[in-house]
Amino acid sequence: MNARKRTVVLISGRGSNMTALIAAASNPAYPAEIVGVISDRANAAGLGIAAARGIPTKVISRSDYAGKEAHDGAIDAALAAFGAEIVALAGYMRILGARFVEKWQGRMVNIHPALLPAFKGLDTHARALRAGMRIHGCTVHFVTLDMDDGPIIAQAAVPVMVGDNEDTLAARVLKAEHRLYPLALGLVAEGKARMEGGRTVLAHFADDADNGTSVVMAPDPLREETDLEHLARITP
Repeated sequence: MNARKRTVVLISGRGSNMTALIAAASNPAYPAEIVGVISDRANAAGLGIAAARGIPTKVISRSDYAGKEAHDGAIDAALAAFGAEIVALAGYMRILGARFVEKWQGRMVNIHPALLPAFKGLDTHARALRAGMRIHGCTVHFVTLDMDDGPIIAQAAVPVMVGDNEDTLAARVLKAEHRLYPLALGLVAEGKARMEGGRTVLAHFADDADNGTSVVMAPDPLREETDLEHLARITP
């Protein structure tokens, strides 16, 4: 078995996706190992969660550095100290500079709470509701210079329910994020998803047939059809 890829997670807050990655990596068969967590905020709740699970943590506050490039340099030095091979952004709320992004391009991934390229940026759930979307979701992508614009690795879709507000929709998407991010990081760590020529290349999939038959519909008429079939079977 190939060595597990040393992965460092960058957070700014609660770290729920970080927690999902740590949980996945607790399985020795998972192809990535979470070797460190870095936060730009000392009060990030995720730091305590990581420490409780035995993951080394480091705070690198923006206010301690003269500018963005110096702050990025400190993060890069910490990544080197951790021996990082992959960087996973998980609710990291600062935009990283061009030099840093270019150095880690193809080895740095991010999760975004929308089906990119729709709804880049902030307030994705409120914007999806205002747009009348019936399907929403999340995306894991490689990080490039333009925000939320890198090549897509994996996506998960959820229905938008008639009575949804921003909080209920966000909660449904977050559950999908916690399943999607470990899947996507695993693909990158195994070399099954890689960035080439500005695109994601998915390789070594023996059979994609299961994906080919999956459909997400909202509202879903299939349930009504199933009920009608059931009614026909039990009606004399």
